[in-house]
Amino acid sequence: MNIKPLFDRVLIEPTPAEEVTLGGIIIPDTAKEKPLKGKVVAAGDGTKDEPMVLSVGMEVLFGKYAGTEIELEGTKYLMMRQNDVLAIIG
Repeated sequence: MNIKPLFDRVLIEPTPAEEVTLGGIIIPDTAKEKPLKGKVVAAGDGTKDEPMVLSVGMEVLFGKYAGTEIELEGTKYLMMRQNDVLAIIG
């Protein structure tokens, strides 16, 4: 994949939601919780007022409705601004 986010944006690969079964009940994908953590796979350079503090490979937490969903080469990603990231894990 050859993609470079601009300015203070980062491309995040969400961590897959854990499968939860309740006594054999199948939960459809539309009813599953959206994952709230993921891994940074690409990052911009930041802006003159806000330098980029995130880098490729970091595990991060983000808000439930943060980012724009993008599908590249069959994989779903989230593109969001650095300030939409809530915390770095680890």
